[in-house]
Amino acid sequence: MDNSRQDVKLGRRLAAITLDWLACYAIVAALSGGIGQMVPNRSPLILGVFFTEVAVLTALTGASLGQKIFGLRVVRFNDGGPVTPMQALIRTIFLVIVVTAVTYDENGRGIHERLSKSVLRRS
Repeated sequence: MDNSRQDVKLGRRLAAITLDWLACYAIVAALSGGIGQMVPNRSPLILGVFFTEVAVLTALTGASLGQKIFGLRVVRFNDGGPVTPMQALIRTIFLVIVVTAVTYDENGRGIHERLSKSVLRRS
């Protein structure tokens, strides 16, 4: 597998993560009785649901909900195989620290991908 180029454009990445965030927001809103019933500052709860969704789905299926819908998958950088649960956890921890997710290297990988030895590919 040629890992010298990242073939997922920023727009597709942003669309997938936005969909994930909106889905988690909707879950928290539904559990709170609707958007109008949400107590102000539910951001930590939404972030917790987001973290859980991304970590679990990436570990089990190789992609979060948004990534699946936009035809993306997370694989090991060195050989393109499925990521381990530990790689998914490391990737998600650093993904929620937004700076690491928007800082790219020469291969188009964010810091969260380099630290987890993973890469986002098109399915």
